[in-house]
Amino acid sequence: MLKEKLENVRQESPLIHNITNYVTVNDCANILLACGASPIMSDDTEEVEEITSICGGLNINIGTLNQRTIESMLLAGKKANQLKHPVVLDPVGAGASKLRTETSHQLLKQVKFTVIRGNISEIKTIAIGEGSTKGVDANVADCITEENLDEAVKFAKEFAKKMEAVIAITGAIDIVADSNKAYIIRNGNPMMSKITGTGCMLTAMTTAYIVANPDRELEAAAAAVCAMGLCGELAYDRLNCYDGNSTYRNYIIDEIFNLDGDKLERGAKYEVR
Repeated sequence: MLKEKLENVRQESPLIHNITNYVTVNDCANILLACGASPIMSDDTEEVEEITSICGGLNINIGTLNQRTIESMLLAGKKANQLKHPVVLDPVGAGASKLRTETSHQLLKQVKFTVIRGNISEIKTIAIGEGSTKGVDANVADCITEENLDEAVKFAKEFAKKMEAVIAITGAIDIVADSNKAYIIRNGNPMMSKITGTGCMLTAMTTAYIVANPDRELEAAAAAVCAMGLCGELAYDRLNCYDGNSTYRNYIIDEIFNLDGDKLERGAKYEVR
């Protein structure tokens, strides 16, 4: 299942339009190239509709939000919907400020998203209107654990049904769900939280996987999450005592570049509920 999703990305080499944040824009471009896709970064209102028209999918990330890019996100999102192109939302920091929370809700009202990916605090904020986001990180009180996993899976499925979208909640334990099925994924390494942008990179890569695997959005999103987590593990194993988070980031991108379907199938740790 996972092997086919990865190989389709490399075969199709989808062109992805990214309206993403300036903290991680370079990493998002590189992760797309590493997984076999191609990136375009464009957020000016004068061209976003034209750019999204020539791309296979749209990645919207609100990490460094401003009034100019909000308009661009809405224009591009509506154009992608009109063209029936997949659109992925990363509501970075929803709950941390009124602007981020209100913009997330505005986007969800005006744009149909194929996948919504965030940490549990961000997803709870946009689902129920409140959350305890600590900056752009999940609050410890919101962490998904083995003890509350069943409750979290139920929440993800219900929100997926409401939004008619795949919901990807990432953290120590990842949940990727539609209204009927959830993938529980346990790949990854705690050091991934020491890098700014692993979530942003995953959202960009998820967009590529969705575009390359039409009509299999749930499985494609799960494959992307497994791939990112597995490569976090493989990259960590390469570190020596002199390496830090900058080297680790580069190693993750390298592992994505070198990942093949067989390695992904062997290393993925998931169950379906």
